[in-house]
Amino acid sequence: MKRISITMTAVLALAGLAACTEKPQTGGGIKSDAVPYAGTGSNFTQPGWKVGDKTSWEQQLKARQQYGQNEYTRTPSK
Repeated sequence: MKRISITMTAVLALAGLAACTEKPQTGGGIKSDAVPYAGTGSNFTQPGWKVGDKTSWEQQLKARQQYGQNEYTRTPSK
């Protein structure tokens, strides 16, 4: 009986220690050697944006910031 309790204690201790280990999390994010305006190859693109055109990419980002993320243009004025 004592051998079973020692074994169970050891198993629980090992399980407890295993729960404490964790992989280190680095904030590297997605690293890609392609420029962002090169596209992803999907067919879900904004109309007017041309794949590989940097100025078109920048214009689309400015338009999205102005119309989608600017609260002053989204709320109706009274």
